[in-house]
Amino acid sequence: MSTQKSAFIAIVGRPNVGKSSILNRILGQKIAIVSSKPQTTRNRIIGVYTHGDTQLVFIDTPGLHKPHNSLGEYMVRSVKESVGGVDACLLVAECDRLPGDTEKQLMERFKAQHIPAVLALNKIDRLSDKSVLMEKLAAYSAEYDFDDIVPVSAQSGSGINDLLASLEKQADEGMHFFDDDALTDQPDRVLAGEIVREKILRLTDKEIPHGAAVVVERFKTREDGSMIDVDATIYCERPGHKGIIIGKNGAMLKKIGTYAREDMERFFGCKINLHLWVKVKENWRDRADILRSLGFDPANFD
Repeated sequence: MSTQKSAFIAIVGRPNVGKSSILNRILGQKIAIVSSKPQTTRNRIIGVYTHGDTQLVFIDTPGLHKPHNSLGEYMVRSVKESVGGVDACLLVAECDRLPGDTEKQLMERFKAQHIPAVLALNKIDRLSDKSVLMEKLAAYSAEYDFDDIVPVSAQSGSGINDLLASLEKQADEGMHFFDDDALTDQPDRVLAGEIVREKILRLTDKEIPHGAAVVVERFKTREDGSMIDVDATIYCERPGHKGIIIGKNGAMLKKIGTYAREDMERFFGCKINLHLWVKVKENWRDRADILRSLGFDPANFD
């Protein structure tokens, strides 16, 4: 009888380096939303990868950044807490940049807590001259003794198998914590809400996305299993933002809903009946009571 192995791995790095994209590529399914705007990920998202007897449980964290409000402070605290109590860390950085303050801060945390780490140098698809990688490899190696450094492209999938092989070496003998066919610990209604938020991030003006939150009020599968009814409320911080999200004659909200519904149907494998509403909650990112109501851990705001 074969022996099961498992490892908890935190995915860390600065905002917008491709942490969620790498997790989605590893899982072969989008469970973490992705956009070109920084600080897209707000919560710690758990992704589960099982290959044979080995199970890797990934914690996809928000990008480490300087917080400007209570939500930002929550996100930074989430990153710092994730680095502790895991078996290993996956540091994601851009292949054409030398280590900056964020990376150095994370590597110091690795040293202080004696955490094994693998470095993924992402976005190699945009390098025309691959020789510049050597300078970046040397710079990171001088800062920390990584178990492995793997150049990857979350966009094309290049290097992902090599990265997985390195990460599987972090697994020790022990039971699997999730069913072997599990992809995430996130409830369906949370995933549905995140899909809607991703469309807001991609389709609206740059001042809107971080002032928007999505709460799914209803997520109910019909008795014959043919369709899921989803009712979701989009919260924004200003009346002007509400107008932008709704758009002229409701055009933007319809576009957000159409794209979100298509994504949900692909993910959940059935028809989706999606209804969206938009409400204003001024300065919600600085109001602990609203942050609690939106599902963020109350302990982080006491």
